Amino acid sequence: MKIISPSFEIITPIDSEEILKTIEEVGRTCYKSEDKITDDSCIGFVKRIIDSGHEAVIEHYNITVRLTNDRGVSHEEVRHRIASYAQESTRYCNYSKNKFGNEITYIDIKGGMELDPKISQLSAEMFTAIYDEWVQACIDAEKHYNKMIELGATPQIARSVLNNSTKTEICITMNLREWRHFFRLRTSPAAHPQMREIAIQLLMAFKMMIPVVFDDIYQEYLESVKKN
Repeated sequence: MKIISPSFEIITPIDSEEILKTIEEVGRTCYKSEDKITDDSCIGFVKRIIDSGHEAVIEHYNITVRLTNDRGVSHEEVRHRIASYAQESTRYCNYSKNKFGNEITYIDIKGGMELDPKISQLSAEMFTAIYDEWVQACIDAEKHYNKMIELGATPQIARSVLNNSTKTEICITMNLREWRHFFRLRTSPAAHPQMREIAIQLLMAFKMMIPVVFDDIYQEYLESVKKN
């Protein structure tokens, strides 16, 4: 058994300047103001577009991300309708094979536990006791999965004993407007703690790469943290 932290990889090459120039060219079509495009006009234009709520313009650029998280969290992610998905399949992946290290990989729940408002208030002893119970459940699930495979079960049948913490990889493609919506929902204190864990990390990366598009979303996240 292996336990890893959630992680992400941004697959789309990101050139912030080119992204903003593309959005500006598209957006100025609406106003027929292409003559106002200069070498450095894109940042101000995109900021004004976002501030005015004319976010349809930023739908013209997509970003693809590979997320490594647990299967429970992936069920939250695929609820976003304006997106494309490709996900690791437990029907066809036989985790008893060498290519998977002959083991089940689980996503660590500690980060999610620390973000859970109730669990985070527990004593260190209770926190550890809960975590230890989870570890044992993962050990048991792997044992029964491997035994079922050994007895002749196919992966699509043996997977029925795997829990929500089982690691999965999922590629998600969304346009910039939908990513903004994703972050508003998934970094909120009302979101699932483990969903928040990966969403906050990803938002910080997006903010660093394309600040003019995600600065306000990041500020909303910070304000939500202060209120809670």
